[in-house]
Amino acid sequence: THSVRAVVVGAGDGGRQLISSMLNDPQQHWNPVAIVDDDPRRKHYRYRGVSVRGKISDLTDVAEQSGASTVVIAIPSAGSGLVAQITDAALEADLDVKVLPGVDQLLVEGVTVRSVRSLEPSDLLGRHHVETDVESIAAYLAGKRVLVTGAGGSIGSELCRQIVRFSPAAVAFLDRDESALHTLALSIDGRADLESDNIVLADIRDRIRVEEIFSTFKPEIVFHSAALKHVNVLEHHASEALQTNVWGTLNLLDAAERHGVERFVNISTDKAADPSNVLGYSKRAAERLTAERSQRASGTYLSVRFGNVFGTNGSVIRTFAAQIEAGGPITVTDPQVTRYFMTVHEAVQLVIQAAAIGSDGEALVLEMGEPVSILEVARRMIELSHEDVRIVFTGLKPGEKLHEQLFGEGEVGTAPVHPMISHVAVPPLQP
Repeated sequence: THSVRAVVVGAGDGGRQLISSMLNDPQQHWNPVAIVDDDPRRKHYRYRGVSVRGKISDLTDVAEQSGASTVVIAIPSAGSGLVAQITDAALEADLDVKVLPGVDQLLVEGVTVRSVRSLEPSDLLGRHHVETDVESIAAYLAGKRVLVTGAGGSIGSELCRQIVRFSPAAVAFLDRDESALHTLALSIDGRADLESDNIVLADIRDRIRVEEIFSTFKPEIVFHSAALKHVNVLEHHASEALQTNVWGTLNLLDAAERHGVERFVNISTDKAADPSNVLGYSKRAAERLTAERSQRASGTYLSVRFGNVFGTNGSVIRTFAAQIEAGGPITVTDPQVTRYFMTVHEAVQLVIQAAAIGSDGEALVLEMGEPVSILEVARRMIELSHEDVRIVFTGLKPGEKLHEQLFGEGEVGTAPVHPMISHVAVPPLQP
């Protein structure tokens, strides 16, 4: 097999580690033939026989001169703007584009040829560089008993995977979906040990069962991410949203107060800011019930609010991917529609950080960058798939907004502690 001739974008640590790994790889799948980098100090730089041949803007010329067929973006801290700019130039010149994952993932795994992966829509639209203060996080999680509700969901499972790293005394994974718990257990320790005490099959609507869990597990910190969340489904089944998102939250708040929980973190959504649909109203009620509880319970009770997360169950990305797979068309509600996006990894990092710095009764609003055009997402995904797929516009459904806000009318956010986390006051709601 021929090795793939590649131009490496970035001569920093990521690029150098990647080139070493490519050259040391016994399979010799990759042959790094040139580097491009914008740092003038690296103009004539050579690393292990591979030279910087120009700036990023010279990429297509460099690829042509060096006979490369692929571009590997080796700048882990690159934001979406830069990734999109490089990708556009490369696709125009019929070059394949690969990428190294973001910084946080590489800190855990290190850079090797195995880190190189194909582009995902989140690379082009949702990469934010998130700085977290690991010390403050470690301080409140280490040695504690932590309960995560909705642990089998996209946000909940990532929460579990990240919390486990901060040496808690124990973590209980609560979900009403047994298959999701099975998948989570596998992803955490490679063994689907469903008999273990930290796997808790339960529905938060069941008040007696919730009380039983708090009595036996005795959690000190609760991350509450269990919720029904599909806007269009809940418009037709409002009583279900009420039972899970409102009464279910209340069951947890009551149990948390009774058992002296130190910190209760309610996971909210941008749909709760000036709500216009059943989901938004139910999640706003949960924020306000959490704020009310903070006035009388001994611990800290707060909410964390953010927008859409890439690749979660039911997210637009998965929908579009399935539509492309089926040959199209892709359905977009409106050409102007925008949403806030973040990767699940970034969102959860900020949730855990927010819980460390939030005060009683606040909602902490995560900085999501600029809103993203959904039409642009559709176009990007079609481009990356190299398929010829139509886009059709279906019109906004009842309760859907053209643009989401992260802050409600009259809410003013301040970011006193962390630049990507704003604090807003939430008016309490008596149950």
